Amino acid sequence: MKVLVIGGGGRCHAIVDALSRSPKVTEIVCAPGNAGIAQQARCVALKDTDVEGLLKLALEERFDLTVVGPESALAAGVVDTFKAHGLRIFGPTKAAAQIESSKEFAKNLMAEYGIPTAAYRTFTDYGEASAYVASRPLPAVLKYDGLAAGKGVVIARTAEEADHALRDMLLDGRFGQGKVVVEDFLEGPEFSFMCFVSGREVVPMVLSQDHKRAFDNDEGPNTGGMGAYSPLPFITDEDREYALEKIMRPTAAALADKGTPFCGVLYGGLMKTPAGIKVIEFNARFGDPETEVVLPRLKSDIYDVFCAVADGKGVTLEWSDRATLGIVLASKGYPGSYEKGFAIDGLDEVDGRVYHMGTAVRDGRFVTAGGRVAIVVCEGATVAEAQAKALAEVARIKCDNLFHRSDIGYQAVACEK
Repeated sequence: MKVLVIGGGGRCHAIVDALSRSPKVTEIVCAPGNAGIAQQARCVALKDTDVEGLLKLALEERFDLTVVGPESALAAGVVDTFKAHGLRIFGPTKAAAQIESSKEFAKNLMAEYGIPTAAYRTFTDYGEASAYVASRPLPAVLKYDGLAAGKGVVIARTAEEADHALRDMLLDGRFGQGKVVVEDFLEGPEFSFMCFVSGREVVPMVLSQDHKRAFDNDEGPNTGGMGAYSPLPFITDEDREYALEKIMRPTAAALADKGTPFCGVLYGGLMKTPAGIKVIEFNARFGDPETEVVLPRLKSDIYDVFCAVADGKGVTLEWSDRATLGIVLASKGYPGSYEKGFAIDGLDEVDGRVYHMGTAVRDGRFVTAGGRVAIVVCEGATVAEAQAKALAEVARIKCDNLFHRSDIGYQAVACEK
């Protein structure tokens, strides 16, 4: 079988890697891919939002399946276009992907269907938003209503931080047309619950947790994710069952009721609060960097899984009981401004999986080409063992302009002890 993967980065590298383990897949093409993906797939220089170019490629090459990685491609309507031409594609339509592309849509859906989440209000006017935030206790959670590459959420702990974020989102157009959802602040451990969804059929994956803050001890600015791990010893079977039956299944049913049935991966960013598990956010695709630690645990043939979900058929999943943990290597300065083009040595010496996020090749050597550059994923009998291995393997990689967190998985390690 011949498969097209749309996207680049670590998430798509993990998808390509999983597909490469399927005995049924004979060829993988990735658009646009990256330097690491090019070791496992043929890369084609097409942007993930170039819907017409991607369609032309798919029609010419007659793929058996297309898998969409990034949210930008979903929001551009690539699934709608492919389906209109009778092509098999894994991912939600543009309308169903609103669960991620519009925070307001998601919050309104949850409010209507009684899905537990934080109280909220939506604003387009800076003055009204500022007055509302000033009237409420801090911290305030401010979310840009749209796609922002994982950086459109600010937890403002001071009035100054709140004002800076509101100006970014409503006055300066940092992410685009301005609309902000202001939510009540919730406390508790966060976790990621990804499910394969086809209409009302919801099949859960293993749980994972990512670390958004740039630096150890959860300090520094929010990023697209500095690492992740699975499983989560502090989330009980009862917690998982509640999240599945009260959040993930009802959300899929609500989307179906609205006439926008979901097909693909529904990602629940959840929090275990003292008042119960609540939704922080939904995504309409595999999480990044969670995918990089979840898919290595999948023992089932992912080609069969993708096809079953895309075709609306039932699917069962088999998982490894080994723990996985991934540490992101990022360019110094990320998530702010950073320089590119620094040589990276030692990637081929790592005893584990290396998924490329932002790399290029220059004069036969890998160089940095993004904010998040690569993620090193190792496994172990426990999260602590996986963490120790990942830290040791990261130390093999040499580059003058990279940094990483050393405490990925600390909550699980403490729980195991």
